[in-house]
Formats: sequence, structure tokens, C-alpha cells
Amino acid sequence: MSATLETDEHKDLRAAVAALGKRYGRAYLTRTVAEGRPPTELWSEAGKLGYLGVNLPEAYGGGGGGVTELSIVLEELGAAGCPLLMMVVSPAICGTVIARFGTEEQKRAWLPPLANGTRTMAFGITEPDAGSNSHRITTTARRDGADWVLTGRKVFISGVDIADAVLVVGRTEDARTGRLKPCLFIVPPDADGFQRHPIDMEITAAEKQFELVLDGVRLPADALVGDEDAGLLQLFAGLNPERIMTAAFAIGMGRHALGRAVEYARERTVWKAPIGSHQAIAHPLAQAHIDLELARLMTGKAAHLYDAGDDVGAGEAANMAKYAAGEACVRAVDQAVHTLGGNGLTREFGLASLITAARVARIAPVSREMILNYVSHQTLGLPKSY
Repeated sequence: MSATLETDEHKDLRAAVAALGKRYGRAYLTRTVAEGRPPTELWSEAGKLGYLGVNLPEAYGGGGGGVTELSIVLEELGAAGCPLLMMVVSPAICGTVIARFGTEEQKRAWLPPLANGTRTMAFGITEPDAGSNSHRITTTARRDGADWVLTGRKVFISGVDIADAVLVVGRTEDARTGRLKPCLFIVPPDADGFQRHPIDMEITAAEKQFELVLDGVRLPADALVGDEDAGLLQLFAGLNPERIMTAAFAIGMGRHALGRAVEYARERTVWKAPIGSHQAIAHPLAQAHIDLELARLMTGKAAHLYDAGDDVGAGEAANMAKYAAGEACVRAVDQAVHTLGGNGLTREFGLASLITAARVARIAPVSREMILNYVSHQTLGLPKSY
């Protein structure tokens, strides 16, 4: 398949998910936020229809597709105004890591319920003092007999309150070199020594953010995912899908905002013609559409490379896609709000809350500056300053 042209199956998937999203829409998501709860009904229905696990192996209840298909699902839900943030975390990061590196027991225990949405897994990597520098992660895992003992802190961990487990990135000591290396552990939220504290966020979202404290959390040997000596490979196997899915999330949000603005500009008449006939209104909306389409092309390329097993190529493309989508989303939302004028700031039209939400795509899971660092070093071969 071309990395830039979608198959008929992908077009059908888009149409089916768009129809699901239309039945829920922005009003549904706004209501769940106001009620302080997750979008359980949409999540459950998407799971039953096979959309949540479309990227997971058929042998474990998934759709047998890849990140390409999963990103289409998230983008279309976002375009309908009801994106599911936990899709980025549960099936894309955690599901991918377990499918590629988990033991047979871990796959049987987790992949079927992750695919149908009956279980959810959160992902814990970010730390208070590490930020974008994952090499500074201080959460450590030490052996104690057959067990592992985890100690450390995590911040900005999405959906811990609704998760059945958290895939935590810790560091173990390499017996040969004495250096710390990353490893991934499945941690149940009811484990002794595991604490979660909600973070008071300005952004309005159905999914809450948490700080985690792991105070001597004891885990059995089978909590370790994959090979202890391949932690870095396994970690990036999850981070590339995360970037691709974040790009899809941003593109969907931008499309939703743009759609509302175009609809308004067609109907709103202040002088003799609809405001959308004026180039000062029309051209910025056209530019926003072009930017979103360009970002979608790069997202498709990144997903195609990842699904084809080209982790190196996917790493570059996923970073570029996430950068392009974040910038396009922010511009689309800003132009949409500006097109509506005062109405763009009202609850009725539901765009003002996207001003804050759109900026997340520039910040998380990796900032645009760190992506520019990646491209300048890895692609252009320029020297590092850090």
C-alpha cells in the first residue's frame, strides 16, 4: 500500500467510525466533562465494534491491523468532536508493547480485554525532574529474591483512576556495567505502596491527570514486560505509536474546529453576503485545511513505516507528523475561534475550550522543540548542544 493513499478498506473504516462519532459528538464529551466522569459509553461501544483493538493481533481478539488503522479511528472520533485520549495510551502504547514483547501469559491476560475495551492500561514514563530527558528517569526497580521492588514518582499520567494497571517505565542496574537501563513493569493500582494524586489542570478533559508515588511497590517476576536487556528497544516501540496517535488526535481536533468554522462562515451574514465569501475569512480557513491535510499525509507515512517494521524510519516520520499536526491543530483552532468572533468564545459553539486543548499537541508527549532537536541531530546531522 502507498504510504499516502488509503485503501477502500481504510475509507470504509473512516466512514464507519465517523458515523459512530456523529451519534455521540461534542455535546456528549462536554457532558461527561461536566459530570466529572470518563466517556464510558463511547469507549464501550467502540470496543464492542472492534475499533479500540483494531491494531492488536487477531489471535488475541484484535483486528489484526496496525497503527494505521488505529490512528484513523482516533482521528475520525476527534473530527466528530469526541476523541478518546486513552486510545493513545491503552491500545497504542501498552497494547503494542505487550503484543510485541510480552510473555504468552501477559498477552492472554491483557490483549483481549484491551482490544474490546473491558480493561484499560495507563502508561507511566514522565517524571517531575526528568521532563523531556528520559535518560534522567529516577524510578528504579531492584531485585529482591524473585520479586521486583519499584520506587519513584511519575507525573501527568492519564487515566490512572480508570485503569486496571499502569505500564511503568523504571530503571534497573545492569550487572555488567553498573549503569541503569530502562525496563517496563505492569503495576496494579491497588498494589501496596502505590499512591495516586490528581493534578489540578486548567484544561477541561474527560480524562484526569495524576501524579504517582511508588514507595517500595513489590511486584512478582512476571510483572516485567519483555527482555530486561532490551528495555530501550521496547520503550521506543511504544513511543513511536504514541507520537503517531497524538498526531491523529490533533488532526481530528483541528478538523472538528475547522468544520464548525466553515459551517458558520457559510451561513453568517453581516453585510450582503456570507462572511465566508470574503477572502480575509476564506483564505485562512483554506490554509488551515491545507496544513491539516499535509499533517495527515505525514501521519499516514509514519504509520505505514511503523506497521512495515521500519522502526528507524518510523521514528523520524512519527516525530515530524506529531510536529506538523500539533502546529496545524493550533492554527486551525485559533482561526476557527477568530472566524466566529465573540461566538467563538461561547459554550454554545464549544470551540473556546479547544484553545487550551490544542496546545497539548505542541507539548505532549514530546515538545516541538525536542522534535526540532531530533530532526536537526538525527536527520540533518548537526551537532548536539546537550
